[in-house]
Amino acid sequence: MKASHMPRVLLTENFDKTVRRWLMTVQDYALFCAQAVTNVFRSPHYWSDIFTQSDLIGVGSVPIVVLTGFFTGGVLALQSAASLAQFGAQAYTGRFVSLSMIRELAPVLTGLMVSGRNASGMASELGSMVVTEQIDAMRALGTDPMKKLVTPRMISTVVVLFLLTVVADTLGTAGGASVAVFISHLDGAQYFSSAYQALVFSDIIQGLTKPLVFGFIIATIGCYKGMRTTGGTQGVGRSTTQAVVISSVLIIFSDFLISRVMLWLFPPL
Repeated sequence: MKASHMPRVLLTENFDKTVRRWLMTVQDYALFCAQAVTNVFRSPHYWSDIFTQSDLIGVGSVPIVVLTGFFTGGVLALQSAASLAQFGAQAYTGRFVSLSMIRELAPVLTGLMVSGRNASGMASELGSMVVTEQIDAMRALGTDPMKKLVTPRMISTVVVLFLLTVVADTLGTAGGASVAVFISHLDGAQYFSSAYQALVFSDIIQGLTKPLVFGFIIATIGCYKGMRTTGGTQGVGRSTTQAVVISSVLIIFSDFLISRVMLWLFPPL
């Protein structure tokens, strides 16, 4: 083989190996998710673990979700009021804030906040159990690690993220109202009337469907990276970082897909 052909051959081989590795990872993750979902319908159910994880994930995330939702709504009201004032349409500030928060910003920002806080926690916790052989000890004692560790976290994250998104919606609207009334000097009743009248059934469905998908992504990615940790303590650090990055990217990507599907199912009038 000519020397000039060697770099091309090596590049092709490396590309094939990379694609094959990615495909195997996607397949492994799909099987991992399928097993976690299947365990929901099989006994035993570890209810105490589900409630414990709900407390850790949900209650622990409330402060950051409250602050994020409130100030995001405030920024939206501040910016929109300044822009709409140019057209004499400040009365639509509530409409802009409510639609933006409920349809898009509250689910996405809540998902990203919870992902940064809990996907990393799941990956580091389960990764530490893997490298210290606690997972192998559970299997030796006859306990299914997937059912004991993964499924409770998945159920808790999906339920809790749904509720946290409702909190973010509420605080975002309230934050927008605070800015609109006390800074932009708009009428509060007009703000809430505009915010309420702008919402339709499809907006609520879209805003409350996204956190269910985002919660599933956060839990499964965090647990998957943790359960597949290798390389000792350094591997735990890598899994933690990868869990946050991958779950955040997937949240943004799935947000686009869900929005596209919802606009197809409920076309704007």
